[in-house]
Amino acid sequence: MPQETNQHQQTPGVEEAPTYFELNAYSGATKHMGGLSTTRELIELCSIDQHSYVLEVGCGTGATSRYLAQKVGCRVLGVDIRPSMIEQARERAARAGVQERAEFRVADATALPFENSTFDAVLVESVTTFIEHKAAAIREYARVVKPGGCVGLNEELWHQAPVPPEIVEYVAFTWDVRAEIPTLEGWIELLTASGLTLELASRRRYAPVTDLSEIARYGCRDFLTIFWRSAKLYFTSPAFRKYMRERRRLPKGIWDYLGYALLVGRK
Repeated sequence: MPQETNQHQQTPGVEEAPTYFELNAYSGATKHMGGLSTTRELIELCSIDQHSYVLEVGCGTGATSRYLAQKVGCRVLGVDIRPSMIEQARERAARAGVQERAEFRVADATALPFENSTFDAVLVESVTTFIEHKAAAIREYARVVKPGGCVGLNEELWHQAPVPPEIVEYVAFTWDVRAEIPTLEGWIELLTASGLTLELASRRRYAPVTDLSEIARYGCRDFLTIFWRSAKLYFTSPAFRKYMRERRRLPKGIWDYLGYALLVGRK
């Protein structure tokens, strides 16, 4: 994780009224259902190798971008709408010594500041779920990938509909998901409507054990820093303790409805 600085310790809003994204920015964590194993699967499915130029949309604090640059050896450009996330992503890449292969910019997924057909692959993990105008975002992913290149998504879905109101409300409240979450069929329609040819649409059920693979995504040092920052916040912030208490009881049957999907489309 990034070195401690006063700016990061005093992330606006964390002490007063924490939100899911503010807490991620503070701790340096990025949550993806399926963990690193799904990221590795997308890397293989999208034929990403050391010669690829990859765009990661919604890179958060840069853990996946760093992994791509360090383990795969490709060039990667990570974008996120939050400047605090981009700052930490740059610090993470610099500590890993991959800043020459991993670049980061502030950008909106629905209006990417890149020319058509720029990247060999576009990876998006648990980002489009949170975007209201999903069709506009996916059209942008398709626009900036090269002909023959792939767009790979790992996104939340509803396994079945209708979803009980208490589960919809809990998901919106806990993870700040204000936009509509599609079913698998909804994601497929969004992907194909962008002009991409569907190569994979795989429905997955959430299993907590996959979270353990995140240690490999971050590395032991960064993972311990995430844990230390979260523990520190718990003991020093009544607002954070309230935040955790309000979200600790999962609605019955939530994982019968909430899951994730891996989708790959080729241009």
